[in-house]
Amino acid sequence: MKIAVDAMGGDFAPEAIVEGVIQAAAELPEDVAIVLIGKQAIIQALLDKHNASALTSIELVNADDIIDMSEHPTKALSQKPNSSIGIGFKLLKDKQVDAFCSAGNTGAMHVGALFSIKAIEGIMRPCIAGFVPQITGGHAVMLDIGANADCKPEMLAQFGEIGSIYAQYTFGIDQPRVALMNIGSEEQKGSLVAQAAHQLLKDNRRINFVGNIEGGDFFDGKADVIITDGFTGNAMFKLGESFYDIASRRGIRDEFLDKTNYESVGGSPILGVNGNVIIAHGISSPLAIKNMIGLAIRQVESNAYIKIAQALS
Repeated sequence: MKIAVDAMGGDFAPEAIVEGVIQAAAELPEDVAIVLIGKQAIIQALLDKHNASALTSIELVNADDIIDMSEHPTKALSQKPNSSIGIGFKLLKDKQVDAFCSAGNTGAMHVGALFSIKAIEGIMRPCIAGFVPQITGGHAVMLDIGANADCKPEMLAQFGEIGSIYAQYTFGIDQPRVALMNIGSEEQKGSLVAQAAHQLLKDNRRINFVGNIEGGDFFDGKADVIITDGFTGNAMFKLGESFYDIASRRGIRDEFLDKTNYESVGGSPILGVNGNVIIAHGISSPLAIKNMIGLAIRQVESNAYIKIAQALS
């Protein structure tokens, strides 16, 4: 198994990325290698600095260009085919690597996935999944958290099926409980879109739909998969992540609040594309990068995207 990592993407790249890769490499299974993509001389110097040049589980692939965080995704990808993101997707498309991870330009990662490995046939819109810690243990898969600000009922219903398959195969949850985020638990509550999505989810016998949940249920362990549009999902997800920062500033240490720290999982997968793509926070630390690689390994082992394709075929 090979996990490709964009060494040049992120606010603290390449230093934080290389350090995170070195941390991950120290704990990798024997059959897993990390492919670091970026300016080879710079990466090699950092590996030398950390006395990690001899690690055989790290491979280097040179990329002359970098897509900056502020660049227009489509323009940047077309004008910079030799960027670390561009080469990462080429390796993924050619099946030279099993997953591609980056803390770089989120838009470029999303567009790159659609242009290279493309959406799975039958997918209306690929989405980004986040992981919400639950007080009962583990995480709920939440989708969408930002790729699709406006969603039709049919898209939300499909997110339910995608999320259910992902949770089942990546986290080993038998019959994942799927819930729709709404403003009330009653079936008739919410916008016209939410009401229509509720009915579609309820009628889908391939998922274990448990109805609506409210904002107060976000961490309560009532669902394994939380469905919402990308606008609502992004706002709620970032609000949840802020709890750790607030607690830290106030000198509060709590086992559950520690799990709301973005570093604890390290990344968010794009679901609904023909491959494994993980997006990390732009501010990713070495610990976040290490955990992102761990998530990528679990996702590759699960064959979740293949299971999703099979379900929609």
